[in-house]
Amino acid sequence: MNKGRYADTPPPPEEYLQLSARVVDLHPMTVLQNARTSGGGRVADVPTQALTVGPVETWKAERVSIWHAGKHDNPFGMRLTTLMISKRIADAAVPMSLLSLHPNVRFSFYRGGIGTCEAEMH
Repeated sequence: MNKGRYADTPPPPEEYLQLSARVVDLHPMTVLQNARTSGGGRVADVPTQALTVGPVETWKAERVSIWHAGKHDNPFGMRLTTLMISKRIADAAVPMSLLSLHPNVRFSFYRGGIGTCEAEMH
């Protein structure tokens, strides 16, 4: 996949699903989130690259099991990805939603971690 070609928009799902295991550069926001959730707030201690399995390897699994613990997850994000997968809405802008194309996905939630989704008017 040509990195420059998708600087502003993700690849179509058909192309994204052809990705296999690889080393990826983490987005700066991902590095910050990882520092916040599991790095003790120390950004410098968080690697800027990661090894990831791709959809090619994921689709070899008989079942994909998604566990939402809720401890660090955003309630809106958990609900959005669950809705997209359960309604079979695949959009490469939300990579996890591509699991809607896998034939056997199972969800497990920690009910206390689901939280609330509220809008506030200011």
